Amino acid sequence: MEENKNFKNYSSEEIDAFLSSVIVQVEKMIEESKHKNELILIQDKRIKDLEKELEENKLLKEKLARYEKMEETINNAVNMAQKTSDQIRNSASRERDFMLEEARRNANRIVNEALLKAEKAETEAENLKHNVNIFKRKIKGIIEAQLEMVDDIEKVEF
Repeated sequence: MEENKNFKNYSSEEIDAFLSSVIVQVEKMIEESKHKNELILIQDKRIKDLEKELEENKLLKEKLARYEKMEETINNAVNMAQKTSDQIRNSASRERDFMLEEARRNANRIVNEALLKAEKAETEAENLKHNVNIFKRKIKGIIEAQLEMVDDIEKVEF
C-alpha cells in the first residue's frame, strides 16, 4: 500500500512538481548567472582595454603637448632669427647708405680739388702766356732799339 504522504495538505506530486519547477528556475538562474559572469568578464576585459587606451591617449597627449611646446620654441627661435636678420639687414643698409654718402662726399671733394687745381693751372698758364707776351714785347722792343742803334751807327760816317 502506498502511503499517502502529505505535507500540510500538499500531495507529494504537487511538492515534486513544485520542486521540479524550483529546480528548473534555479538552473535557469544559474545559467543566467553564468551568462552574466561571462558578460562581466567580457566587460572587464573591455574596461581594461579602454583603460589601456586611455593611458596611451594620456601619453600621446603628453607627447603632443611636448611637441607643441617644441613647435612654439622653434617658432619663437625662427621669429627671433627673422628679427635679427631684419636688424642686420637694416644695419647693413644704413652702413651702405653711410658709406655711399661718404664716398659721394669724398668724390665731390676730389672733383672740387681737381677743378681748383685745373683752374689754378689754367690761371697760371694764362699768366705765363701773358708774361711770355710781355717778354716778347720787351725783347722785341730791345731788338728794335738795338736795330735802331745799328741803323744809327750806319748813319755815322767815319
